[in-house]
Amino acid sequence: MIIRPMTKEDYDEVYAMWQTTSKRALSNADSREQIERYLDRNACMSQVAVADGKIVGTVLAGHDGRRGFIHHMAVMPQYRRKGIGHSLANTAIEKIKAEGIDKTHIFCYQNNETGQNFWKDFGFKKRDDVFVYSFDNR
Repeated sequence: MIIRPMTKEDYDEVYAMWQTTSKRALSNADSREQIERYLDRNACMSQVAVADGKIVGTVLAGHDGRRGFIHHMAVMPQYRRKGIGHSLANTAIEKIKAEGIDKTHIFCYQNNETGQNFWKDFGFKKRDDVFVYSFDNR
């Protein structure tokens, strides 16, 4: 298994994987155009895990100049519990840290117990002092 930067050419395979692992979290922000813009803005920060010649894990990582963010960290079910998620998360955090960013946030659905346990075990702390509010710009 190798971890390498995600490229625009990976989009179709990554999106198909997200359809399996993260379908409820997908939105218009995950269109090819939006993901390509994200990859351009955060060059070489997002990663894919490749095993047996196919993408089996992904993490979108970037920052806004102050805080780092991890999105769509996912591993195909048959490849879980092999350290791939940890490797992806470590790589993302190191890329963010290398940009001089000292804090990284993730968003995790309340009903995603597996994800919550992963991030807690990894060392992330759940915050109860903030809420996320969204505004639809369309």
